[in-house]
Amino acid sequence: MIRQSLGSRIFDIVNVVVLIAIALITLIPFVFVLSGSLTASEELILRGVVLIPTKLSLDGYKYIFSTKTILWSLSVTAFITIAGTLINLFFTTLTAYPLARNEFMGRRPIMLLILFTMLFSGGMIPTFLVVKSLGLLNSYGSLLIPGAISAFNLIIIRNFFQQLPDGLEESAKIDGCNDFQILIRIVLPLSLPAMATFALFYAVGHWNTFFNAILYINDTTKWPIQVWLRQIVILSQGGVGDSQQMGSDYVAPPGEVIKMAVIVVSTVPILLVYPFLQKHFAKGVLLGSVKG
Repeated sequence: MIRQSLGSRIFDIVNVVVLIAIALITLIPFVFVLSGSLTASEELILRGVVLIPTKLSLDGYKYIFSTKTILWSLSVTAFITIAGTLINLFFTTLTAYPLARNEFMGRRPIMLLILFTMLFSGGMIPTFLVVKSLGLLNSYGSLLIPGAISAFNLIIIRNFFQQLPDGLEESAKIDGCNDFQILIRIVLPLSLPAMATFALFYAVGHWNTFFNAILYINDTTKWPIQVWLRQIVILSQGGVGDSQQMGSDYVAPPGEVIKMAVIVVSTVPILLVYPFLQKHFAKGVLLGSVKG
């Protein structure tokens, strides 16, 4: 066992103290939001910042869940997140794998076209016209298909595939495997950290989406949770909006508390997914940093 010098011990102690302080600082906003959502509106308005409420109140959550609309929109968002993530991984993988093979003809022009999309975008109106011409308006397809592939994620996954030893594929071909079997049996099992990492990235993007839903979906029964929470915030501020949208059980918003409850409801579900992907995520974020 190697004994550490006094300087190394002091450095480790200072490093741990600083990291703990930074962690606590980053947690303060979350504690403030959670505490604010459980605080009576009068106390929150009076004190401004409440980390430990003197009187617990569930008025914010009662308002949000005073109708089945929110529960239904949560299921809609869960469907969009799961289906969208699977679609993203499917098309991204099938596109990145052949582009990672040196023997694939035309991969350079295709990569240039993909890079071009990262620099220049068609814009909101042309994209809306494309979605409309495809008959995707007012359907979940408008939220899933246009963004099926992320150019940035595709490039990183392609680079990861390129780092895999060529001998593995050559051995599989000798055993009689075709390209699709190599992808399923060899490449994907070795790429679980990468897949888990980008699954988390895609899932967070789908969970937080609301602007595309506002543009493409008019049927309120198909709205994801983020759109409904936006409507709730507008109603709680006394802004434009029909309170009857929330259903017959609509209750008056309890003031500032509703904003905190909205943040908690929209954030906690996706946060609960992270612990299950943390092991793979820690490996996946180092993609390309070490080669060999």
